[in-house]
Amino acid sequence: MARGRPDGNMSGPPRHIAIIMDGNGRWATKRGLPRTVGHKAGAETFRRIATYCKEIGVKYLTVYAFSTENWKRSADEVAAIMGLLKRYLLEAVDTMERDHIRLHFFGDMGPIAPELRALARETDEITEHLSADDFQANVCLNYGGRDEILRAARSFAAACAAGERKPEELDEALFASYLDSAGIPDPDLVIRPSGELRLSNFLLWQSAYAEFYFTDVLWPDFDKAELDRAIAAYHQRDRRFGGVKK
Repeated sequence: MARGRPDGNMSGPPRHIAIIMDGNGRWATKRGLPRTVGHKAGAETFRRIATYCKEIGVKYLTVYAFSTENWKRSADEVAAIMGLLKRYLLEAVDTMERDHIRLHFFGDMGPIAPELRALARETDEITEHLSADDFQANVCLNYGGRDEILRAARSFAAACAAGERKPEELDEALFASYLDSAGIPDPDLVIRPSGELRLSNFLLWQSAYAEFYFTDVLWPDFDKAELDRAIAAYHQRDRRFGGVKK
């Protein structure tokens, strides 16, 4: 029987699910459509899956929306992704309090357009007023796992240089407090649609003991039934966290 989460919960959905939203472009190409249409379809899938996660009791959902490497894509595709994000943020500002949904961003927001950064700050302010018990969606934007670790290391080094910290104080818990995910439990389950079998620089630190679920389903076709299958597979895992069965 699966041992569940580090907090001892042996049943129900994982507390924290992370998803690499992959396959939008291929979904569109298979249908003879522009890749931008695939991203629009993927955005709607995110909306449905986030709502379903909230309904079934998942506490945190973290999604990979745009990586530090995605800037290599065409200007039109990048613009389409950012346009979809803007529309989502505008809706979020109007609905977060009503729906009790907290929103947080992981990643280096510096290169993001000022208008989007302002909207992200607005959602942060709304999140601060919501209950810590409310469902939280974390959006990884201009995010890379290695970049996150480097930024955390620089922040800790700066704290040491300022006399606020000492190098010998550093342990895993302290280092984690410098990450984008500070205060958020590590993911229990990481899901990757589209048939790829890699992390692609996603939550490298946080996924150390996560369970992984891979499926050939492209992200726009990922539905509630597929998420149920992923959760069912998760519950079949024996999570020992480096220990042994008693």
